This record gives sequence, C-alpha cells and structure tokens, in this order.
Amino acid sequence: MPTFRHAFITGGAGFIGSTLADRLLACGVRVTVYDNLVTGFAEFLTEARDQPGFTFVKGDLLDEATLTQAMAGCDFVFHLAANADVRFGTHHPRKDLEQNTIATYNVLEAMRANEIRRIAFSSTGSVYGEAAVIPTPEDAPFPIQTSLYGASKLAGEGLIAAYCEGFGFQSWIFRFVSILGERYTHGHIFDFHQKLLEDPTILPVLGNGRQRKSYLYVQDCIDAILVAVAQSDCKVNLFNLGTEEYVEVNDSIATITAHLGVTPSLAYSGGDRGWIGDNPFIFLETRKIQALGWRPRLTIRQGIIRTLEWLRANRWVYGKRP
Repeated sequence: MPTFRHAFITGGAGFIGSTLADRLLACGVRVTVYDNLVTGFAEFLTEARDQPGFTFVKGDLLDEATLTQAMAGCDFVFHLAANADVRFGTHHPRKDLEQNTIATYNVLEAMRANEIRRIAFSSTGSVYGEAAVIPTPEDAPFPIQTSLYGASKLAGEGLIAAYCEGFGFQSWIFRFVSILGERYTHGHIFDFHQKLLEDPTILPVLGNGRQRKSYLYVQDCIDAILVAVAQSDCKVNLFNLGTEEYVEVNDSIATITAHLGVTPSLAYSGGDRGWIGDNPFIFLETRKIQALGWRPRLTIRQGIIRTLEWLRANRWVYGKRP
C-alpha cells in the first residue's frame, strides 16, 4: 500500500499520469490531477472522475499561483508533466526550458509553499546521451547531452536533488525508456499505425531502421514506481526503468505489420538515427530496481501488441492529438 494519503499528479490526464491516477484511486489514495489538457486527454480521466477521492484542476505549470493553490492538502507529488517532443526540440528550444525545467522549479516551489517534502519525477534515459556503457547503469559517466529534451530533464533532476539537500525534500527520480500500452498517444507505434491507416502499401521510416531501442509496458512502469517509493528510502533515490531486452526499429515494424496483416514497402530516410538528438542505441541496466523485487510482466513484443490493439480500438485519438 502507498505510504501517502493524497497524491498530486502533474500531467495526470496524460498516458502515464492517468494510468497512475487510476491505480492510486484503486488503492484508496486521494488524487488531485493537474493538467492543462494541451497534450493530455479529458477522456482518460473518465473512470477517475467517478471516484469520490478524485479532483481535477485544469492549470498550467507556468501559472505559479494556480499550481500552488491546487497542491494544498496533498502529501506526495508525482511530477509527470513535460514536453516530450524530442524529435522537434531544435525547432522550439524554449519549450523544453519552460515546460520541463522551469515547470519543475515551479512544482518544487509550490511544494515548499505547501510544506510537501516528497516527489517522484519522470526523467528519461535520454540524459545518458550516447552512452559508452551498454546496458547503461545509473552511475554511468555522463557524456555530452545530445537532445534539448534530455538536457532539460537533467536540469530538472539537478534542481530536485538540490531541493533535497537545501530544503529537506526526498525524491524518487525515474529514468524511463519509452513507455508502451493503453492510452499511448506519442511515439513510433502511434506514428506507424497512423501512416499505415492512411496508406498500408508504404511505410516511411526515419533513419535506417537499425536503431536499437528498449521499451516498457505502462502497467509495469507503474508497478516499478510504486515499489521504489515504498521500499527505497534515501534522500535522492535514482532508478532506471526498462526491460532486459531491446529491439531494432525494423523488429518493431515487423511486429506491427504482421499484427495488422499488411506488407508495406519500407521507405527509409537513411542514416543511423532518425533526427538530431536521436540516440541509435538505448538500453538501460535495471538491476537496481529489480533488487527490490520488481520484474516486468510483459515483453517488448507483448507491449507493442497491447498498444496496437488499444490504438485500433480508439482511433478517435488521432483526431484529437495536437
């Protein structure tokens, strides 16, 4: 059972945040979701709204007054809201600064004003850049940052650690691989499925298709977060979250097309990465979280199929994503 009574979830109308909200409510925890609904979906909160312990506040993390007021009465913060547009980060660099780094500062200040001391933060495996050590452990030496998204998340990690030292906070920082599953609305499966709906005979692929990536099913991700919060009690608790496998983009394409029953020709853009800042090999070591007894239940292939089945049953999301 969680060790807190009232959780505040930023980005709680998003993919991971709404899934976490449902899980916490089922455990008897009160939940306040804070989301501006720019990339989140009100529809993802349909089940949560029926629960007596649920509150929704529409607000932006750059609105300090609304944020601080909304957080009153909570005793744990899950900070999941972020701009996750890694691919186009160089098109709008200020967005990562504002929505990831400054937003994290605002969350920490709102916590301080409300005397809340515990925070879980969704960081990313992208902070490792193009790591020299594969699989990459939490204590790997940091290379040069390769994406504005990763750099802004790393800045958020630094702020959180500094608040732990300066103001007596306690934190759980999670460096995710890409997350898959129900309510997934951003990433390669979403993009590939949408393209195949438009034209099942050809599939444009960024890069050469040999990029190697790791993925994690969303419910396994939530399990890991709750296990870590319950069992790890350091001042700053840092965990990689992922699986003990990875796949090539071509492998993922093969799973998707076989499940859909289509055989498109593949149109590669070329090169060993899809965009500026794309890491051609992401594979995180997860022995630290596994030492607490956590194991993922689904393989990457099973996660891809679960995601695809949800997208096929919920095509409305293609018309609503900004």
